[in-house]
Amino acid sequence: MSNTYENLQKSHPCFGGQKNNTGRIHLPVSPGCNIACRFCERAINDTENRPGVTSKIITPDESIEILEKALAICPEITVAGIAGPGDTLATDYALETFRKIREKFPNLIKCMSTNGLLLDERADEIIEIGIDSLTVTVNAIDPEIEAKLNKYIIYHGKRYDGVEGAEILIENQLKGIKKVADSGITVKVNTVLVPEINGGHIEEIAKTVSEVGAKIYNIIPLIPQFELSGYSAPTCAEIDHARTIASKYIDVFRHCQHCRADAVGVPGKSEYGEQIYQRRIAAKENFSHG
Repeated sequence: MSNTYENLQKSHPCFGGQKNNTGRIHLPVSPGCNIACRFCERAINDTENRPGVTSKIITPDESIEILEKALAICPEITVAGIAGPGDTLATDYALETFRKIREKFPNLIKCMSTNGLLLDERADEIIEIGIDSLTVTVNAIDPEIEAKLNKYIIYHGKRYDGVEGAEILIENQLKGIKKVADSGITVKVNTVLVPEINGGHIEEIAKTVSEVGAKIYNIIPLIPQFELSGYSAPTCAEIDHARTIASKYIDVFRHCQHCRADAVGVPGKSEYGEQIYQRRIAAKENFSHG
């Protein structure tokens, strides 16, 4: 792999590259999701700045046109990422888009995020396409804890609730991370920190994902919403404590911006999403897990 973890630290804003004024574009081509996180409220709107939100869904072909426009406006963009608003492996659109990017923009870093439910079985495609960095959201490695964070999964056309679904998800996540990491692709793991649920579980997650090959760990504070709207967001002290414990086993990323699924520009410095995606929607419009 040409983009090693060390290279990504210089050229990818989510691996430390923000120090070098590097930018990214998120292409919202993945509408459907196959798990039901209790804290996730995906939405189509122009007003919220958080993951799972986009002003529109675009097609793989449209993504190439948008990339051309974005690079003309913001040449600092080094990364083309797909982070939703659903799961990138629940449909074929993300991988199709990355194939087009590989042909049209071979120098761009290809970055993908997934919940990992289908990661093990689709790992060979990810490797073949040449994804440079993969982010997997792992909120627990104990099925009992995961079931408190994820209501159910839809796996090969069947719904699995609670602990049963959590067991399948966790097994596929860990097997998939190992397969992708063994190929040389840099894997980052995200964990949404919900102090009352997985606050005491962070060390075990960090240790386990490191053992299967993840290189960097990102602890994201809960945004209280949806079924977990009554839970508290972690305090700065709780986040810092979790990061300190995790850092015993794995590098920890500390600059997450809670980016939208259609973010464009240099994080914290410039944002061109309105111009690129021509955001016009003022009202909040939700769409369900599909």
